[in-house]
Amino acid sequence: MFRSLRRALGAAVVVLLLPLSGVQAAHADTAAAPGAGYWHTSGRQILDAAGQPVRIAGINWFGFETSNNAVHGLWARDYKSMIDQMKSLGYNAIRLPYSDDILKSGAVANSIDFSGGKNADLQGLSPLQIIDKLVAYAGRDGLKVILDRHRPDAGGQSALWYTAAVPETTWITNLKSLATRYKGNPTVIGIDLHNEPHDPACWGCGDTTRDWRLAAQRAGNAVLSANPELLIFVEGVQTVDGVSGWWGGNLMGVAQYPVQLDVPNRVVYSAHDYATSVAQQSWFSDPSFPANMPGVWDKYWGYIFKQDIAPVWVGEFGTTLQSTVDQKWLAALVSYLRPTGTYGADSISWTFWSWNPNSGDTGGILKDDWTSVDTVKDGYLASVKAPGFPAEGGGSDPGDPGDPGDPGGGTAACTAAYTVSSDWGGGFNAEVKVTNSGTTALKSWKTTWTWPGAQKITNMWNAAYTQTGATVTAANAAHNGTVAVGGSATFGFGGAPGGGGVPSVSCTAT
Repeated sequence: MFRSLRRALGAAVVVLLLPLSGVQAAHADTAAAPGAGYWHTSGRQILDAAGQPVRIAGINWFGFETSNNAVHGLWARDYKSMIDQMKSLGYNAIRLPYSDDILKSGAVANSIDFSGGKNADLQGLSPLQIIDKLVAYAGRDGLKVILDRHRPDAGGQSALWYTAAVPETTWITNLKSLATRYKGNPTVIGIDLHNEPHDPACWGCGDTTRDWRLAAQRAGNAVLSANPELLIFVEGVQTVDGVSGWWGGNLMGVAQYPVQLDVPNRVVYSAHDYATSVAQQSWFSDPSFPANMPGVWDKYWGYIFKQDIAPVWVGEFGTTLQSTVDQKWLAALVSYLRPTGTYGADSISWTFWSWNPNSGDTGGILKDDWTSVDTVKDGYLASVKAPGFPAEGGGSDPGDPGDPGDPGGGTAACTAAYTVSSDWGGGFNAEVKVTNSGTTALKSWKTTWTWPGAQKITNMWNAAYTQTGATVTAANAAHNGTVAVGGSATFGFGGAPGGGGVPSVSCTAT
């Protein structure tokens, strides 16, 4: 992510809960669930192997690009529980940043807790072998993986795709190695070639030492020579024709100089966009803000989607949400990405920054305990989440607990736990965790409770609800009805007034 400014997390503040639309939209049934196999592009859409449009609606989980050589949070939790939680929240893809250090001979992962059986199958593995495990489990859960070459080494971000210590030849060799490693495993749908090229990187200038577009073509063709099925994700630069923006967020050059690869229909352009918690930009102080933002996005990268040139994927966007400006920015961006309930997969794809709470200038979907969900932040994203994908791509060991489905039938059952996360008297936030307590995978679930007072739902995310008097019924959204045995799904809501306590919640499942 953009690194010109880092801020430590400040004290928690109450943030606005915005009404969300389209959360409960259902999707038309198809003969086969979209997302199977490798993907390709057609105009502005990403299509699966059967030609059905798909939307990436995912999360960044960083750590392999740091000196830990592994995703962060494994010092607190088992990796499987976190991937299960991502799925339960409605994310359908993981962007995994890495540095070339993980491909060095003798690279060792650290800061992983193996106590109490946590991460037991990662013990003694190399960083690449740990990625193998993450990919296998994500595929079993129906999540796709995008590998992100974030940095040449763990020391920090580089403006260009190479450094004196990590030349272009090493970059391309390592990209080809990863493409080969996951060939035949469509859980890994593509590679983000390099994170956030910025000045002096250019687009279309013709200088092979600085022209990111030409470098992306060289690297993209090398990747496709090893695995022609992959998508090639190409970020922007910082400055084009004297106009500057976010690192990696300026794709104005695509209009005149598109990336042209030997294999057609493989390019997805990637933009990054942030709020004031990362850095100040001129558009935030425009008197017309936030109404000016769609025009800003149109100029830098949105035109690629609107003109049907290619798909666009906002690979990173995030904020601490501590300022009103940032809250308005996120609401505007989510609307610009096009709600799934209205547009389906004919929408802009995205992966939010980040899953990790330890991103100093944005925070994460998880809170500092690496378990609790920031339901307000997650709630902003509810309307642009999308269904998960069929399980495939390497799976996990046959004996792994929680394998979805039971060919011999079984009992569908669930339990629900209600938790109040904040209560300020005039209102409150709460969440309900639905757990599959039966012996077969759930297809759908429904919860019911009755408040003793006059509480009313003001908004809800990751579930659809009805309220009659004091009784509320909340059912799964389109993206989180399927829950594996032992797995869980979580939804949150705001209500008023506060002081309602914790009612007893019943759960029914099919």
